[in-house]
Amino acid sequence: MLVLGIETSCDESAAALVEGGSKMLSNVVASQVDIHREYGGVVPEIAARAHVDEIVPVLGEALAGDARPDLVAVTVGPGLVGSLLVGVSVAKGLSWSWGIPMVAVNHVEAHAYAPVLEGRMPRYPFLALVVSGGHTLLAEISGVDDIEILGQTLDDALGEAYDKVARHLGLGYPGGPVIDEMSLEGDPAACEFPRPMMGSGDYNFSLSGLKTAVIRFTAAARGRGDDPPAEDVAASFQAAALEVVVHKTVRAARDRGLQDVVMGGGVACNRALRLMLGEACEEEGLELVYPSPGLCTDNAAMIAALGYLRYQAGHRAGLETDVYPNLRMGQDRHQVG
Repeated sequence: MLVLGIETSCDESAAALVEGGSKMLSNVVASQVDIHREYGGVVPEIAARAHVDEIVPVLGEALAGDARPDLVAVTVGPGLVGSLLVGVSVAKGLSWSWGIPMVAVNHVEAHAYAPVLEGRMPRYPFLALVVSGGHTLLAEISGVDDIEILGQTLDDALGEAYDKVARHLGLGYPGGPVIDEMSLEGDPAACEFPRPMMGSGDYNFSLSGLKTAVIRFTAAARGRGDDPPAEDVAASFQAAALEVVVHKTVRAARDRGLQDVVMGGGVACNRALRLMLGEACEEEGLELVYPSPGLCTDNAAMIAALGYLRYQAGHRAGLETDVYPNLRMGQDRHQVG
């Protein structure tokens, strides 16, 4: 079965063709990072307008050779309502005009299935760690329709915290890559930052306080005329944030008796996170799986991969399908087809 995936949840216009749920034939992404950089973050109205401009060229490139899919899989949430509507509207039109079925996909869930595109799908049940600009959560996944959220952020997502700290340090947008790179030159023990909720006993995260601690620390240092090197602040912030994420991920896997851990989302590209979590999982005898960077960020190939599995499980979405900006992982599956 040839599946066309469409993803427009935030600021990437993406389309992909995937055969049999795992063989990636094309994966085209048009990023809006340069558009939003001057604003220091994604502007919803601008993002939606850019999707309107980009989605047809992206589809044309993904469908090169006049390929005719058997199924359309599209992101219906979570995300920005205007952005989501562009992708869903296009998917409905293609489904109707081609006379092929459509399935609705939660793009956060799709992050957990991205490794299948590189032949590295873990065994059920497994632990999923999704870390991005909008999400930081741990979930136990026992099947396409069997998902239990174990913990999630109570305030800022990990990627959001990176962006806010980077903005405060004058490092630009997006903050994750530049902080990760800058941390290579800094001392992670130079600044004493808190490890929020490290000993909370649950699997939830809270990163707003850490972000505030960084801002207050640098403001106080500057007030004394003792401005700390940005490399040290970046490295110390990253060490604090990732220590909590790694600790809770490994503990969740151990407590739930899960052998395989899947990491996905844009922050899964982070060099330090891959290294720290990889070492921690190896020490605990856990198998860590994550895709290559191009499949960590939002993309349509993962939408097609999960869409295939949802179709095989009996899911269908009609022309009445809506978008769900606040859709949660594993939420009320009947709502999304």
